[in-house]
Amino acid sequence: MKKYFVIGNPINHSLSPKLHNYWLKQNSINAVYEKIKLEKNEIENFFLKIKKQEINGCNVTVPFKKTVIPFLDRLSLEAEQTQSVNTICFHNGNLVGHNTDISGFQKAINSLNYKIKNKKILILGAGGVVPSLIFALSKMEASEITISNRTSNKAQDLKNQFNKINTVSWGELPDFDMIINATSLGLNNETINLNTLKIGTDKFFYDVIYNPKETNFLKLGKKLGNQTENGKLMFIYQAFEAFKLWHNIEPNINNKVLDLLDDD
Repeated sequence: MKKYFVIGNPINHSLSPKLHNYWLKQNSINAVYEKIKLEKNEIENFFLKIKKQEINGCNVTVPFKKTVIPFLDRLSLEAEQTQSVNTICFHNGNLVGHNTDISGFQKAINSLNYKIKNKKILILGAGGVVPSLIFALSKMEASEITISNRTSNKAQDLKNQFNKINTVSWGELPDFDMIINATSLGLNNETINLNTLKIGTDKFFYDVIYNPKETNFLKLGKKLGNQTENGKLMFIYQAFEAFKLWHNIEPNINNKVLDLLDDD
């Protein structure tokens, strides 16, 4: 039986096993997918098991999307350009890092019929998934991308990596059409303090967190009369791409899949 994992720290919130095991069963694949909490010093040994094919592949979540790169042999073009990896395959004796977050986000936004083109985007956070969001938003022709992060040096690092973005201090709210919470604030019902007087209506509040399905950030957006969406569809579409890389099969995305994740 083949074995796949998602690694991260924390990892309890991840619904990846629920989704991948459902697809494995649907496609009669003799494999299992589990989640495992790792410390940074355990990553190298874990990857040795993939090289020995004791483990067949893995997904990567916070805070390891960049941390894993030195342990890999090759990166896909998207992973190289974003310096962010969320899917690892073993191919021709090499550990290959892929980034399926980019297409996951694009497909999720497109499925909502929301047009990014010429929109001003504010991203809260500068962690693992943010380079992927910037890359996708640029491809979708956002007119302006601004980053706000609690530690300004991480935001500055992104500005150096993607020279067309802006940065603002944490708590500062420039004009925006869409605001994305890409921090981990919300996983444990934390609140992000925003100056609601400056927000207005006709905005889009998007949270990459999907569990819980409505964070305090999204509750605030809804209370102010704005469109809100969690990261469930992005999560599903990035998993779809990972599944395709590992098994060369496109799994079904239907109401059963959506309901499966809502049960939690």
